Amino acid sequence: MSQFILSRRKLLKGGAALGALGLTSGILPIRSAFAAPLTIGIVHVGPRDDFGWNQAHAVAAEALKAITVVEEENVPETDAVSKSMESMIQLDGAGLIFATSFGYFDPFMLDMAKKYPDVQFRHAAGLWTDKDPKNAGSYYGYLDQGHYIDGVAAGLSTKSNKLGFVAAKPIGTVLLNINSFLLGAKKTNPDASVQVIFTGEWSLPVREAEATNALIDAGCDVITCHVDSPKVVIETAEGRGVKTCGHNASQAPLAPTGFITGAEYKWITIYSQFADMLSKGETLPNFVRGGYDKDYVQNTPYGAGASPEAIAAADAAKEEMKSLKPVFVGPLKDNSGNEVIPAGTEHPSYDVWLEQTDFLVEGVVGSIT
Repeated sequence: MSQFILSRRKLLKGGAALGALGLTSGILPIRSAFAAPLTIGIVHVGPRDDFGWNQAHAVAAEALKAITVVEEENVPETDAVSKSMESMIQLDGAGLIFATSFGYFDPFMLDMAKKYPDVQFRHAAGLWTDKDPKNAGSYYGYLDQGHYIDGVAAGLSTKSNKLGFVAAKPIGTVLLNINSFLLGAKKTNPDASVQVIFTGEWSLPVREAEATNALIDAGCDVITCHVDSPKVVIETAEGRGVKTCGHNASQAPLAPTGFITGAEYKWITIYSQFADMLSKGETLPNFVRGGYDKDYVQNTPYGAGASPEAIAAADAAKEEMKSLKPVFVGPLKDNSGNEVIPAGTEHPSYDVWLEQTDFLVEGVVGSIT
């Protein structure tokens, strides 16, 4: 696998300038469509080694041993991403582009898909609809399943029965992860509660450290999070002797004493499936999503903070997730006392209702307003 993570935006811009002077011949290998062997482009919104969202994708890229992969990191959610994708196509001959940040989709990726109909574009969130270009699509992993497993282990790892959650924004996927973590904890420890603090942004290291310390000061002895890079949260908790559960990628090296396990995306499953399909000339699906049952989600190997009891319970819960056993089963109330799921009703994994979560379940201390 070859990787090129320097800025192609500047190189493409320079090539355009040379073209105006009639000097591009023999300098830039301009291509309008991909040729075998397949080249895949991956655009990251942050650094590849962030111990979080971007690293999860970079780990998958590293695993594509037989494929040429070109990557660019720290690409903002502006027209810069269009330029990055275009350069991957024009300069590297990329036939498949993975756009990995929420804000890349509309209008940037969609515009590129219209401009390059022979190139496949896939976005790491469930945004594609049948009204969008057919050479575009979405892929999605249900990380709430991983957070449920984290909660199962955390419930058996706490002494105070108080778990802490540092969250970015109170949107559906984040609220679903918080609720899943609480329900997992309740499965093994009915007395467990989860206190949540929202930072307001996907990456605010100072605020994340403050929130972690505040949760620990409030008595929380297991901390987890949903922010782009959990590095600050995990290191802060480890420094104070508090156990942790991870998010997005592996943070195990950051917490050699207190790490329990973590909810991880397993993007390599999707990346390798798509690469194999294209190499065989098959048409890619426009929308794929899944969890443990499709091997799209995994848990970080257990760390020193995981007890034998926690490991056994988490392993058993993972088998239930693989069989799609419902977690959100009524009767269930939110943390204001309102019934959100009546008795006799259940919402299984992949239920769109869960993706629209707009409440915190009973047992979560915090507010979304």
